Amino acid sequence: MNEEMAWVAQAQQGNDEAFTKLVEAYQTHVYNLCFRMLGEPESAEDAAQETFLRAYQHIHRYDNKRPFATWLLSIAAHYCIDRLRRRKFSMISVDQDEDEGGFELPDADAPNPESEAVRGEQRERMQGLLKRLDSVDRAAIILRYWHDCSEAEIAETLNLTVSAVKSRLHRARRELAGLWQEESPRVKHERRPNESPAF
Repeated sequence: MNEEMAWVAQAQQGNDEAFTKLVEAYQTHVYNLCFRMLGEPESAEDAAQETFLRAYQHIHRYDNKRPFATWLLSIAAHYCIDRLRRRKFSMISVDQDEDEGGFELPDADAPNPESEAVRGEQRERMQGLLKRLDSVDRAAIILRYWHDCSEAEIAETLNLTVSAVKSRLHRARRELAGLWQEESPRVKHERRPNESPAF
């Protein structure tokens, strides 16, 4: 039995210290999933806390034949999907203010600040595009590309078949690619004869 499974077994026996170790081990993974799903730091923190609360309340239901990470991320993904569905019905406008922050700032020690700024803009842009996907498709994409989950793990996490996961991933990738192309700047800079390429 590895250390993680020992913590799970102890937590199932009511050992709060063991559960705390599980929280410490997975808090970053859970927060990142919630942030990618919800797009707002405060909402992600609330969702991560709710995920761990639900895991704590239902730890006795955890089946140790499943990876603990899959079970925990499943709780987080389903909670975020429910939040997104409720938000969709309660929001007057689908468009949200993107100026709330919460995206990674460029690394101050980076050798090329311009490329870091470009990468930051691309991350922000991708976060905006993720918001436009169906909530289940968004969860599948995030689990696959940000958490490196296999299609089988995603299927188990989202209660889908593997073929449904493949279909959702394919559709979501195509939709993201189309949205990315659609929003790409199409400004052509034409040079006058004898003008330097720098201008």
